[in-house]
Amino acid sequence: MLFWFQIFLLVAGTAALLYVSRGPLSQPGSHGFYRFFAWECMLVLIVVNLPVWHVDPLSFTQLLSCVFLALSIWLPIHAVRLLKAQGKPTEARNDDPALYGFEKTSSLVTSGAFRYIRHPMYTALMLLAWGAFLKQFTWLTLALVLAATLLLVLTALRDEKECIAHFGDTYRDYMRGTRRFIPFVL
Repeated sequence: MLFWFQIFLLVAGTAALLYVSRGPLSQPGSHGFYRFFAWECMLVLIVVNLPVWHVDPLSFTQLLSCVFLALSIWLPIHAVRLLKAQGKPTEARNDDPALYGFEKTSSLVTSGAFRYIRHPMYTALMLLAWGAFLKQFTWLTLALVLAATLLLVLTALRDEKECIAHFGDTYRDYMRGTRRFIPFVL
């Protein structure tokens, strides 16, 4: 029964990801193109680890997983709020038709989490991937979390090129004062 539920989740999840990524997938090389494949790795990772999601809930790895998963929920909510409020998204921005509405910012956001890291939403996705991985170590889950991490790094690198193309030297200056994923570290 669980096996069929996992298959259903994989099929339904992939269909949903394909739908929301239809624009980026039509533009290979865009940041959204790489993000789709990172999302797929995370979907498989979560579904594979579902049977052990709550096993030994007070172990160190489970507690660390819970911290990562909680941050992976808070960080994108915080980031999207800032992008909408301070980034002043506009439909007039047409440099990349595959951008989601909140990504079509006309102003660079440099407060909140963006004051320290350039990619809080990709950081959140990494936290989600590593939080799901910590539920159970297998060679498959290790390969999936490493693939998701690599794809998110590629997503961020491509996103930075797109931001430089749009914001120019303002974004280059911002890059010099921030880290990519982890404040003060990376």
